[in-house]
Amino acid sequence: MTLRAEIAQSWRRAELSGLRPDSPADRLAGADVADIDTRSRLLRAADPVLDEVSRHLHDTRLSVLLADRDCRIVARRYGDRALERALDAVSAVPGCRFSEEVSGTNSLATPYEVRRGMAVHGDEHFLDALKPFTCYGHPITNPATGRLEGVLDITGLVEDANPLLAPFLLQAVTDIERRLLDGSNLAQQRLLAAFQAAQHRSAAVLALGEDVVLANSAAVDLVDPADHPMLRDLSRTRRGVRRVRLSSGTEVEVRMEAVSVNAGMLFELAPLRPAYSAATRRRSAESVVPADVEDRLRRSAQARRRVLITGEPGTGRGAATAVLAGSDPVTRVDAGDLTLLGEAEWVRRLDRLAASHQGLVVVRDVHLLSSLPVSRLARLLDESSAWFAFTARTGDPAHAGGTTSGGEVDGELLARVHRRVELPPLRARRGDIPTLARAVLAGVRPTGTPRLTAGALELLAAQPWPGNLRELETVLTDVTEGRSAGDITARDLAPLCPVTTTAPALSGWQRAEYEAITRALAAVGGNKVQAARDLGISRSTLYNRIRTLHITTG
Repeated sequence: MTLRAEIAQSWRRAELSGLRPDSPADRLAGADVADIDTRSRLLRAADPVLDEVSRHLHDTRLSVLLADRDCRIVARRYGDRALERALDAVSAVPGCRFSEEVSGTNSLATPYEVRRGMAVHGDEHFLDALKPFTCYGHPITNPATGRLEGVLDITGLVEDANPLLAPFLLQAVTDIERRLLDGSNLAQQRLLAAFQAAQHRSAAVLALGEDVVLANSAAVDLVDPADHPMLRDLSRTRRGVRRVRLSSGTEVEVRMEAVSVNAGMLFELAPLRPAYSAATRRRSAESVVPADVEDRLRRSAQARRRVLITGEPGTGRGAATAVLAGSDPVTRVDAGDLTLLGEAEWVRRLDRLAASHQGLVVVRDVHLLSSLPVSRLARLLDESSAWFAFTARTGDPAHAGGTTSGGEVDGELLARVHRRVELPPLRARRGDIPTLARAVLAGVRPTGTPRLTAGALELLAAQPWPGNLRELETVLTDVTEGRSAGDITARDLAPLCPVTTTAPALSGWQRAEYEAITRALAAVGGNKVQAARDLGISRSTLYNRIRTLHITTG
């Protein structure tokens, strides 16, 4: 059978997910079924439309299914009990996620994947179990936001195929999108009313909706768009009053209250102390090193103390050594050059630097040193007055499970270090990401630096960043290539950022899972079967974790 191009591409994606045509469809309901939020914006908009559609389906062998923005079936209507039982048999049931990676080519999963309407008839289905059906599906887009809200599908048996199914379904999609727009307008009206009611208060007032930002003049002066992601994240887990530090350095007391379901949050902010000076803000923006670490390094520099700087790849160990050196000259010796130079020559180079260099001598990646260089370095530290610093890598993705701080550094060196400094991974510095992103962007584009919108900053703050600052720099470099003007928006970053801003905040354990899975998938080119085998878990477990952790697999 010759497949249409879009169907053939869908089959290929299903194969890369590890599916086979004879994979049983009845397993889907047991693999990943979740509770349905009956108060969701999509269901509130769609329910009346689905009721009207079901009236037309009476006494037909047709059904209509609604999936949400995760391609999870949240509602269905049918005209015939026999068809209901047929849908149950292939797991097309409310609560079941029906994406291509688990259900192959069909008119829920494939329109969700390609973001346009598609018909799938009989043998065009990838799974043999779905071949008795004919169906047409179309994505539902929120007119107010342009975001995908779900997919509407009409399904029947192959012998009941009808070319009028497509326009019939399109009318229903149009009605749902109109009701979504009306609902968005109502939510915005409620947010505006709450914002206006708070204007009599003396504090800075900020209202954040799904796609609306309202601020009085005090809030405009106090709150930078870079602070919006932090405030949104704070409101997801907290209510009441909190103390936070804004990107300007100003510490504020924040009072938060929900306006109404899906309408947004209202924030009142009152400064507790004056903002940092302009010079302090500039220094913070230019440095990728956390402020507390920077203070420790500068104090160590005053006494020319030996410092061991550890951190995951990409956390800024090189920048930290520059902070430590300050205005003194710095030279670096890389332990990775041992293979190229040989141990004897590497040690001689180190001896020459210790005898002649007047500033800071940095030995990079000391955890890679073998016993002879370690012994010579230890003797140098005992006999020489040279100023040394060392860097070591922790949490290396190439080593399962990573290491503890300094755990691979030889004990002879650890005993001669005055101070150890651990650089936190970027995922532990989410509140700093807006400031860091702008500083990195200024380095990538020192002239004509584009502005990162609040939505872009929020998307960056949602990422797990297994590659840390280096990965952030790569993303910002990629997104600015060929750009001559204009703000960088969330839409610009979306192809490079796998986690959406709607994804739940991850715990420490979930972050570790996320990184392990993304590394395993990258190592095998996205093949989920091989990735599951490498991770030592079943394929269904891998699918569940991918969905739970909101991992985009392409």
